[in-house]
Amino acid sequence: MEKLGSELIVDEIFMRLPAKAIGRFKCLSKFFRDELSNNNFEITHSRRIITSLQKNLLSLKDNTIVVDNIVGGNLQADTSKTIISPSNVHPSYLRVLASFRGLILIFNERMFCELILWNPTTRRYKILADDYFDRNFERNASTGGMYFDDSNDLKVLHIKRYRNVLTARVYSRRRESWRKINSCNVSNYASTYYSWSAAIYSGRSIYFMVSNYWFPPGEIHMVAFDVVSENFSTIPFPEALDLNPWQGHFLSIEMKLYVIVVGRSKNLYADLFKFEDDAWVKA
Repeated sequence: MEKLGSELIVDEIFMRLPAKAIGRFKCLSKFFRDELSNNNFEITHSRRIITSLQKNLLSLKDNTIVVDNIVGGNLQADTSKTIISPSNVHPSYLRVLASFRGLILIFNERMFCELILWNPTTRRYKILADDYFDRNFERNASTGGMYFDDSNDLKVLHIKRYRNVLTARVYSRRRESWRKINSCNVSNYASTYYSWSAAIYSGRSIYFMVSNYWFPPGEIHMVAFDVVSENFSTIPFPEALDLNPWQGHFLSIEMKLYVIVVGRSKNLYADLFKFEDDAWVKA
């Protein structure tokens, strides 16, 4: 009964607490330390707190990493919090590939192919890879995303481009191992002329913006990765005014995919589109 009571405390009380409070309660006993540190608790806890109104904006500045409360509108210097990066890596070497339910996927460009999964709230991090690509490196040639599969396992998608070859693989947090994705049928975007954006997760897919400002100028595509079938596909960019240059920025609102199209003709132009029934609708 005593053990049952402790488990109820973990499931019904600790599950609702903020991450910082959980870190302090790990010192109560060996049982609580083990229960609050296991992978299943961390994943379930992150899924529950995602519905909280307390949303934070993390910014990588030149010399610091700053956290602001965007819901409260506190974007002033005296309300910002400065935090330390994983392994004390200088922020100028870090690049954010994706964010997902309080977790950040970052790339340490100083260490070539060091891929890091980081929770800025708890300050905990895990190096997922540092040698998979044998340190073959091109700047801004890596991107990725995160999602939960049907078994509640956190997965990390990593896409790497080198010498016009695109490689994709998926990491399992539960198994702590990588496997290659063989159906990477978007290799025509592997050229160094293309720039892949950070990822956004919406519905059951991870989306990327793929831009080419060289030949032809202003060419933009969208690539979707279906997390169930693990297949890549392309979707059309929203029809916009005859603007050049123009660009898009993804949003996910209530698990629906949106994109803001920004461009300039005589004046700055911006419009919002929603992806619905495999087509873009002006929102």
